[in-house]
Formats: sequence, C-alpha cells, structure tokens
Amino acid sequence: MLETLRSVIRFRELELDPVERRLGRVASVSDLRKVAKRRLPGGVFDYIDGGAEDERSLDRNSAAFADIEYIPRVLRDVGEIDTTSTLMGKALPFPLVLAPTGFSRIADSQGELAVARAAARAGVPYSLSTLSTRSIEAVAGAADGDHWFQVYVWKDRGLVKDLLDRAQESGYSTIAVTVDTALLGRRERDVRRGYSLPPKIGLDTIIDGMVHPAWTADFLRAEPITFANIAGMDNDGSTAVTLADYIASQFDQSLSWDDIDWMRGIWPGKLVIKGIQSVADAKISTEHGVDAIALSNHGGRQLDGAPAPIDLVAPVTDEVSGAIAVICDGGIRRGSDIFKAVALGADACMAGRAYLYGLGAAGERGVDWVLNHLHDGLRQVMALNGCTTIADIDRETVRPRPI
Repeated sequence: MLETLRSVIRFRELELDPVERRLGRVASVSDLRKVAKRRLPGGVFDYIDGGAEDERSLDRNSAAFADIEYIPRVLRDVGEIDTTSTLMGKALPFPLVLAPTGFSRIADSQGELAVARAAARAGVPYSLSTLSTRSIEAVAGAADGDHWFQVYVWKDRGLVKDLLDRAQESGYSTIAVTVDTALLGRRERDVRRGYSLPPKIGLDTIIDGMVHPAWTADFLRAEPITFANIAGMDNDGSTAVTLADYIASQFDQSLSWDDIDWMRGIWPGKLVIKGIQSVADAKISTEHGVDAIALSNHGGRQLDGAPAPIDLVAPVTDEVSGAIAVICDGGIRRGSDIFKAVALGADACMAGRAYLYGLGAAGERGVDWVLNHLHDGLRQVMALNGCTTIADIDRETVRPRPI
C-alpha cells in the first residue's frame, strides 16, 4: 500500500519565503488582484482598483477583449516563437509598455523604483508619472531600461519645461502627454473613502492598518510619501489635499493642440499623446508631429462611458494608415489581450493596473511575475494560433465573437 501511495503522491517542498508562497498560489492577474485586495488596506486597494462613477468603462476595458475570438491555424510548425517587435523604431522583446501610474508607493514602499527595475529586466519601457512618488532622477538611477516620462500639463508652463529638461538630462527617451484630465473624473470609491493625498488618518484607517500589518509595517518604515517630482512646491502631497482639488488647482483646462506643438518644439525625443478616444482626434494627431498615440480612457477613471481602447484599435489604425504608431492602453490582463490588440493593428499595448496588482501582492517580484505571465501568455497564444512571429498576427487571425 505504501508503495502504491508513493507512486501517485509527491509532497511539496516547504517554501519558507512568504512572497514565493504567495506567488506559488497565483495563476493569473486576477489571482494577483485577489491577493492584493487581501494585503492592502481598503482605501489603498480601491484607489488602485477603482474607476469613475458606475465603473462601466473600467469593466468594459477588460470585458471587450472577450468579444474577440481567434481563427486558429494548425500544422504551421510553431517550434520556434519570436515575440520581438518594434515601436517607434526601437526593438522590444514583446509589444508592451508599462503605463504610468501615480502614487505607486502606496502599493509598496519601493514603488516606482521596483517597477523600473522589473521593466528593465524584462526589456520593456516604463513610463514614469508626473505624479510619481519617486523622482525622475531616482528612477533613472535605479535601472538602465528605456524610460518614458508621462506629462500632465500644469498651468505654469515653466514648470512643465523644467520637468522635460530634467527628463532629457536623465536620459528619458520619450514623453507621453496625457490629454484626458481637463477635470478629474468622479471616482466614487475614493469619494466614499474620503481619499486624500496623503491619506487622512481616522479610527477606520487605524483599524484597517491593524488588520493589514505587513503593509502597515512597510509603510511606517519608509520615508514620507510625496509627489517626488514637485517636492517643495505647493500641494506636492506632503500636506493632505484631495485629488479633485489638486487637479483643479494645478492642471490646465485650456490645454489644446497648440500645446502639443509647443512640446514638440522643446522635446527632442519621441512624443506620444496618451488619451486619444476617437478616430477624429487620432487623425488630427498625425498633423502635429507626434510619434505615437495611446488609445486610452485613463483606465476607466475619467469619463464613464468612454469607449474601450480595444474597440478603437481597428478604426484608428485604418485612419492613420501607419503614419504614427498606435498603442492600446487599457484592460490588458493576459498575453492573449496583447495578441488581439496587435491583430487589430496596434503596434504595442500598455498595462498599468496589472503590474500594480503585482506590486501590491508581492512587491517587485510581483511585477516580475506579471511581466513573465504576459510574455509567456503571448508566446502560448501565438503558438496555438499558428503564428511564429509578431508579423504573422493580423486581422486574419481574429474575428468578432458571434452573438
């Protein structure tokens, strides 16, 4: 009987590393989200996870990928799979850019430094947010990868130019100008939590911290969180300010195409417009000297009812006809999502929440896990569709799912 049991049962080795134990039970980004929800205080998780109003656009960003199915080809010899691609003339190991996410240190004390290191190991670009909690210079010094800088346009154009000068001096290759935040979307999870930067402490906050001791210990050991790129300015995050008040006081609602021309004139590197949500604006973008556009509804955090980026890929790429690169930003959870976006014409995808779930669940190793998961998933779905290179992925490989 013992011999029979030995033939069918193997005991797992005891894993002493709690992070590895956590990741050992994870099979998908959805699983990481569940782990992050358990590990992070409620207000922190909702800030990462939430969207605007009824969160229809947030949900649609991911759900829209399910409306696309494959047309698999077989007997294609898929023994060798090559996921390399190019974006704006640069080679990528696979068509992904890590999207900018503000205030990343609320997920893990290393914040943007951890993400930059993971991105560099994976060989993909990382976009640092203007509202990051690590500075332009600190992130540049943390890893030798391809750094992008995401630009929110302040009313003080001198400040904007100073940020761009610092990014250039620090070796950043690309700026991504975010154009969908004339006003802050109504993020009702944050409204219910009374969320401010930094979070205000109340009895509920204290209790939440006590029941999430690992996060609380990490938070308390680290230096205070501020918006590192504007440290020392008014409303730099060192004193409590609501997100809505911050946006209203700092961001310029008069932002127009003239400002894109101005930035094109002072920035020598690549320029991406992030937040295009219509074919008409995609067409206008081609007239302003930009290198790429990111189809994005800000992760469903701005205008609830804005289109899912994946739904815009085909009509936009038809309109711009290769004049500029097109990036699909929103809802990426699997390598199969990247495949579908590329099939419809995207040059690359952006992912933000996915790696924040990893950061919140397991720190830097969680970000590594997400990048490996997306890359491995892309390889698998390419093989199962009979595609051996990114060039093989085209509109003949997908179709709308029959209703």
